Amino acid sequence: MTLDLKLDLPENVFKEAKEAGLLQPAEIERLLREELRRRRVDELFVTADKLAALELLPLTEEELEAEIAAARETRSK
Repeated sequence: MTLDLKLDLPENVFKEAKEAGLLQPAEIERLLREELRRRRVDELFVTADKLAALELLPLTEEELEAEIAAARETRSK
């Protein structure tokens, strides 16, 4: 997929980024992929913190087995 991108950067940032090769398509893709990964990881930790704050009682072994069976049943459909 192609996207024409226009950036409005301060001259010093443009010059430094260009000299570092950061304005090349492959490098922009790498930077975007890194940022997307970082955001997914951040969201994972936010979600983990929310779960930890719920103060849920641990499942019994029977409840855990029932949850696993239900998940397997859902996937097999």
